[in-house]
Order: sequence, then C-alpha cells, then structure tokens
Amino acid sequence: MGLQFNEPWFLLLLLPLIGFAIWMWRTKLQLLGTRKALAVGLRTMILLLLILSLSGIQWFATLEQKAVYYVIDRSDSMQTSKAYEQWLKASADAKAKDDQIGVISTGLDAIVERSLTSQSLNEFSFTGQVNRQFSNLAQGLQLAGSMLPDLSTPRVVLLTDGNENVGDLLRQGKLLKDKGIPVDVLPLPKSAKKDVSIDSLKLPEKLYQGEKYTLEIAIASTFAGSGELRIYEENQEISKQSVTVERGDNRFVLQSLAKEAGFHRYRAELYFAEDEQAENNIGYAFSRVTGPPKVLVVEGVTGSSGNIESVLKSSFIGYEVIPPEMLSREMANYAGYDSIILNNVSATRISGPQMEMIETAVSSYGIGLMMLGGEDSYGMGGYFKTPIEKALPVYMDLQGKREIPSLGLILVIDRSGSMAGGKLELAKEAAMRTVELMRKKDSVGVVAFDSTPWWVVEPQKLTDRKKVLEQIQSIQPAGGTEIYTAVDEAYQRMLKVEAQRKHIILLTDGQSATNQSYEQLTENMLKNNMTLSSVAVGEGSDVQLLESIAKMAKGRFYYTNDQSTLPAIFSREAVMMARTYIVDQPFVPALGQTGEWKGLFGDGVPKINAYVAVTPKETAEVALMSPEPDPLLARWQYGSGRSVAWTSDITGKWSADWIAWDRFSNVFSQIIKWTFPQFQASPFTLSSHLNGNEATLAIKSSLSGVQGDAQASITDDTLGKTELSLSPTAPGEYESKLAVQKPGVYLAKIDLKDASDKEKSLGSFTTGFVIPYSPEYKINPADPAGKLKQLAELTGGRLLSLERPEEVFQGEVKPKRQSHDISMPLLIVALLLWLLDIAVRRLSIPWERVAVLWTARSRRRLQPEPAAAAAGLERLQQRKRLAGLARPARAASSDGATLLERGASAEAADAAARASAPAGAGGAPPMPPSAASNAPPRAASGPQAQAPAPGEQTMNRLLAAKNRKRR
Repeated sequence: MGLQFNEPWFLLLLLPLIGFAIWMWRTKLQLLGTRKALAVGLRTMILLLLILSLSGIQWFATLEQKAVYYVIDRSDSMQTSKAYEQWLKASADAKAKDDQIGVISTGLDAIVERSLTSQSLNEFSFTGQVNRQFSNLAQGLQLAGSMLPDLSTPRVVLLTDGNENVGDLLRQGKLLKDKGIPVDVLPLPKSAKKDVSIDSLKLPEKLYQGEKYTLEIAIASTFAGSGELRIYEENQEISKQSVTVERGDNRFVLQSLAKEAGFHRYRAELYFAEDEQAENNIGYAFSRVTGPPKVLVVEGVTGSSGNIESVLKSSFIGYEVIPPEMLSREMANYAGYDSIILNNVSATRISGPQMEMIETAVSSYGIGLMMLGGEDSYGMGGYFKTPIEKALPVYMDLQGKREIPSLGLILVIDRSGSMAGGKLELAKEAAMRTVELMRKKDSVGVVAFDSTPWWVVEPQKLTDRKKVLEQIQSIQPAGGTEIYTAVDEAYQRMLKVEAQRKHIILLTDGQSATNQSYEQLTENMLKNNMTLSSVAVGEGSDVQLLESIAKMAKGRFYYTNDQSTLPAIFSREAVMMARTYIVDQPFVPALGQTGEWKGLFGDGVPKINAYVAVTPKETAEVALMSPEPDPLLARWQYGSGRSVAWTSDITGKWSADWIAWDRFSNVFSQIIKWTFPQFQASPFTLSSHLNGNEATLAIKSSLSGVQGDAQASITDDTLGKTELSLSPTAPGEYESKLAVQKPGVYLAKIDLKDASDKEKSLGSFTTGFVIPYSPEYKINPADPAGKLKQLAELTGGRLLSLERPEEVFQGEVKPKRQSHDISMPLLIVALLLWLLDIAVRRLSIPWERVAVLWTARSRRRLQPEPAAAAAGLERLQQRKRLAGLARPARAASSDGATLLERGASAEAADAAARASAPAGAGGAPPMPPSAASNAPPRAASGPQAQAPAPGEQTMNRLLAAKNRKRR
C-alpha cells in the first residue's frame, strides 16, 4: 500500500503554505491565546487539504494475480468435450490461490459458461447451448477480451481445431494485442473420418417446358468407395444410380427433361455405407420452367372436380387434382402453381402450417386463390379466423346479418397430463375461437377434466366475452383421465340452459380410467334435444369409444393426428349447429361491382338454388349477390396476389343451371385466369454467395438506366420471412446481406419501386437462391495450424500442448496497482474544518469559566456514594436539633400575638440556633431554617417534660400546614 499523486506539481504550494502559516502567527490578530493557536492551525490544515486534493492524491494497493479465460470451440467439427475437459481441469489446478479463471463456449455465437472465479474447475461441466453448425472463433475471443479485468494479468487460452468459417480470427487477434491480452492456443487435431460430401449441385436457373438440361454434381471424399446417388425434383425421385468415388474431388453429369412449368426445387442425396458424417450428403438447386400456367385443384370429395377440370382443359390450362392430405408441407412447392382452387374442402383436413403456406403464397408471391362452395366450405368447413380466411375476400361468420337460432354449447376439454404443451394450447385456442363465433344471446360453458371435472366457465349467456376468453386461457394440465363423469356433468348443467339448439363437444387424447355405459346418458341427451360431437387427438385416444358416443348422440366424430386442426374442428362444429349458414332458396343473382367482368354477365346469368352465407370484407368487390344480400361471387387483391370466393358449389347440386349454361366454361376460365400472377418476366437476375452464415444477395438488370428502390421478401421452408432493402452498388445493380441459419432453397420476391413515387412499381419477379450446408461440414484438406500459430505469435501468446497443461499459468506476473482517489473525502473534511474556523473566529466563549465548571461537575460525579449518604444523614440530624431549640422561644410568645409576629419570633429563634450550633459531622453545614421547621417535634424527656402550651400548639399546626404545602 502507498500514496501517489496525479498532479504532483501542486505539492510545490506547500512552501508558500509554510510561510503563510508563520505570517498568520506573527501578525497582530485580535485573537489571543488558545483561540489564536486554534484559528491558525485550522486555516493551515484547510489549505493543506486543498493542496492535496488539487494534486490528485490516491492510495493504492499492489495486486499480483492472473485472470485467464478459456475459449472452447464447441462446433460440430470438434471432438467430444471429454477429449479436452480433463486437460482443462488439469491446467486450472496449476493456478495460484488468487488467480482467476473463466470458461467461454463458442460456435456461431459465444456464451459464458462460467465467469471469472478463483475456484477450480473440478466440478465444472458444459451446460450452455450454442449453434454448433458454424465456427466463429473471433466471437469467442471478442467476448473474452471484453470481460477480462484491468487489474489482473490477462490471458486468453483458445482450444480449437482451427476450422474457422465465420469471422476473422487474426483481425480479432490484432485487437487483443492492442489491449495487451496475449492468446495461448491449444491446437486440437481434427479427428480423421471417412466422409463423402456433395460440394455442389448445378443446373440452369431458367428452362422451357420440354427442354433437356444437364445436372452437374460435384462430390468430395476422404476415401475410395461405392455408393448411391439420388436426384429429386420437389419430393419426387427422378434419378437413382450407383456411383464410385475416389479420394479427393469427383464430378458427375446427368441428363433430364423439364416436364412441368413452374418453380422447381432439386435435391441430390448421397448414400455410402462407410460415410461417418451425414450432414454434408445433401445438395440443393432450383430452376424456373417457363410454360403454360398451372393450377392446383384441391378437392374435398373425390371425383367432385370434373366440371372445373373441363373448364381448365378447354382453356388449355395445366392442372393437378389432389386430396387435401397431399398438400405440400414445403413452401417452395407452392411457387410451382399459378393458382390454387379449394373445391369444397373442410379446414379440418388442412393443417395450420399448410394454411399459412397458402396464405404466404398469395400475399408474398402472387399465387392466385379461389374457394368453391359446398357443405364443407367457408364457415361450414371451419375456416373462421384461419390464414385462408385472411386471404379470401369474405368473412366466414355472418356478423349479425340474420336471425340464427340461439345456441347452448358446452365444451368438455381433457386437461390431463398428456395434454400438456401444444395439445392443450391448441385446444384452448379452439375453444376461444368457438366463443368468438357465438353471439350474446348464445350460452356457453367450458368444463375441463382430469380425474374429476372442473368448471372453467359456468354455463352462462355470452354477455362478457372477454372474461370468458380469459377464463379459458387459465386452463392448466394436471392429473389423469375420467371421461364419463365430465360428460355427465356437462349434460346435467345443459338441462338448465335455455337455448333453441344444445350441443356438447368432447375433446380428449386418452382413455377413460373407468368403463361405464354411455347408452343411457346419450339417450337422455336426445330426449332433451341435445347432441354431442367428439374429437380424438392422437393414437393414444379411445377412438372406438369416442366414435360410438358421437354416433349415439347424433353428433360427429373427428380423429386427428395433427393437433393444429383442432381450432378448425371446433369452429366447424359451432357453425354446423346453425344450419342457416346454408341458404337453400332459389334466386337469380344480381350484378354488383363486376369491373372488367361486366361483359361476362351482360346477357344475364342463370339461377342459383343454394349457397353458403358469408360476409364480404370491406374492400372486396362483390360481382354477384343474393337478395339477402350475400355475396355469391366476390374478389379482391390480397398483397401481391388475387383471390376469389364462389359461395355456391360447382358440382351441380346447388348450381345445376350454371353447369348447363353454355357460357359456363368461358366465364369460369376468365375468373380463374384473373387470379394468375400479374407481374411479368423481369430482366433481373438474382445471385447469391455464402460467406460463413451470411449470404450476399446481388440483383442485376440487363437493361441500362434502371433506377429505383429494390425491396426483397425472403421466405424459407418454415415460412420464416425476412424483409430486405437492397442498396444500389452500380446502375441497375443492387446488393444486400442476409444472415441464414440452415441450408435449403429460399424463395425471393423482388420489387423495384420508383424512387420518386414509392407506390409505383417498376417491376416484380419471383425467384430463388440456394443456401448449401454449413462450411463446418465441408471436407477441407487445408491445415489450419499455420493460422493458429500466427495468432499466438501476433498476440505474444504460446502454442500449448496436451502433455503439459500446467504451462497455462507459468510465466511472469505483472504487478498491477489498484488506486483509490481520496480527493473528494479531503474536500469534505476541509469544508467541515472551514465551518469550525468560522466558529472559532466569530464566537467569543469564556473557555476558562467553561473549563472550571466542567472540572467541578466531573468532581461531583467522582464523589463516592457512601460519603455523600453519610453527609446527608448528618445534615438531617442537625436540623432536628435546631428544631428542638426553637420550641421554647415559640412557647414564650403571647397568645395574643399575631400570626406574623409568631412567625418572626420563630425565624429569630432559628437564626440564633444556627449561630450557636456547631458544624455537622463531616463538615456539613448547619441545617437551614426551612429544614428545621419541617422536622417533626421531638418529645421532651426528663423532669422538664411538659405538655405544649396553647400558643405552641397553634404554631405547630401552622408549621405542619406549611410543610404539607411544600410537599
């Protein structure tokens, strides 16, 4: 410990301070003695403190300790953690007592596994999660450098195989060198593997239908062997062949034919029995095949799309008909169609992610959408509040347009432990969506059950919708499964509900703990005009029981392995109870906002027998409407795409006159073509380049003089969407960067806007680009040892070895000073002394008299208690004796004397007694008159004793009264 000064030159002011103190002492101040000495001393001390503060005085302690952060590369190319954990703990055991150590894990990102501490690593284990698909060693070094303290000797120890693929290790090393932080490196050899990988898959990005093209596959291998190569277009295998590879680079070429128009994704896969790493066995590519437009028809009833197929054939429009279960779960596949037609498809047969993909295809990539009516479409199909409803120009509910019979609905929801997680959350979402479909006059109840039923929402009129939704959201999973008790409880409460239609929905994913007869219960339901539908979720549910309950209760049974369909099932059930959604009164449609379709309906239209009632959206154009009025044909622009709603069917059941109409084919082909993408082929090309986990996207135009602002919307296979603004780099060229987390084909929609008018589009096109697997899995023969050695030399570090872990803490420790500034405390003391100086100079206090009084008080406090008590007793006895002498004098006074005279004579007698009385024992003074008068009279003894005279009696009474008053 010691003292130091930031501005030591201010200490030269101490010399004039000494002279100033001598001058103050010699001058004829008005202060004398102690006050003068105190005033001079205080002023000198104040100035001394000010000089020390100006000089920046500090006290410091010398610290001699090391602070070491281990940065561990935990990417997939590294060996298992056990390979270096023992070395880590052994090196930490070699540290001194005060040395501190910490651990950082790094992959694509970096996290602190353990902050700096002086404890050993014997109990340490890796618990942090990092993205192991990339190696960003610079990120780990940067984090370590920012957390090392300045008061210790800092050091970073890097454990890695050197396979860096993100960031710049040497650049970060230069920054650490500038901070004086050396980096020791422990090179860990990359484990030798038998590995074969696809380096690239290439084919032309633009093809014409019927064109032959070449697929080029580049394969790298660390061994010679034979395996299998498969090529897929979308998910359909188009080639399968055996291949033989040699150690090093290999190249294969395949021929194929572009058969179908649209955007296509290609995938190459390798299968080798000796391959020890599968992450690099897949390669991707894409191409857009130009040709006639293509439509995807999704039909809910097999064989019900014959009429729409005839329309497409007559218009030379390519098409594909599939059931909803065959809808793709990959976003790129929807880009291969110009429009999608949903023909009477229930929402319960389309998963939530698939609906989101269709909605994204319309809004972001201009794909058309058309929904055809039927008993399983629109609200009857359960599309309320789904992504499909968002894309269509109509709402699925009627929004109070017509009188619908009042509904009493009770939801019986399984909340057992097996429902925890996504199932229960989607069940709650389904219940809330159902409640939102209902009206204020409807009644709703929600009972959740495990081993026993629990009423989440007591059956009640839906007057407070918000409160009911909040109560449903509070359901939490717990317990087992007991179905019968919950259903019976719902039935008993439904008896008290007043509604025109009563319905119960039962949802469970398990089997009841008890087996009881449901025949009597369902029979009672039917007698009281109740119905029940059941929903079985997953293979663990009692499908047979739930189906039989729904059948006996005249309801519907649903089984689903896809829990995302639960909201659609519930909302479909709520709408199915109100059959007035289907309007079956024949009418001739009236014309509305027909726009360019006016010519299609100029000569009149046939009648319609029935349709599904919906509500048009605020910005939709209703071309044909019913007398209600409800939309029969509506359209609108949704994002980049267009969508159409036809609320009647296309089979002829509700629209027989339309099917027989001679213009039917022409009218519907024009309606379908209206939904096709509106943007034309653009003279732009998109290229991508991957650097680590960052893709550089570059757009280039073949036209000169192109100016504007470029925007890109990027979508991956999981519907993750990223909006980018591309910066111009040259006339007609734009560039931007995109951080990517996984390989695959990404869809990109590019919009070029007028720089002066952001609403004006100069062009729009959809394309794609490929992100290969991470370079972490590439077969890289380059030896990274040179870069690691260069890092150690650059920062002044060392190359460590696995055999000598104690090397980490060997070396000289540079002492560091820990300083503490005391200028502010000195200024505070100087301020207090200044106040005291003012008091000394301005206040005149008789210090000698104060000292005398203080001394006397101290002596009294120090007097022994027994002596003080004895003196008090002696004074009391003296007063008694004086009182006895005073009695004769008071007796001699005449009885006629006045009270004043008697008192005077008594005081005179007391004075005489005090004058003649000797000093009390112990030097005590004689008793004062008042004390003597207070003492009680003593009885006379001996021959002279006699009764007191009358005057004496009077005097005694006066004295007694006086004593009482004093007391």
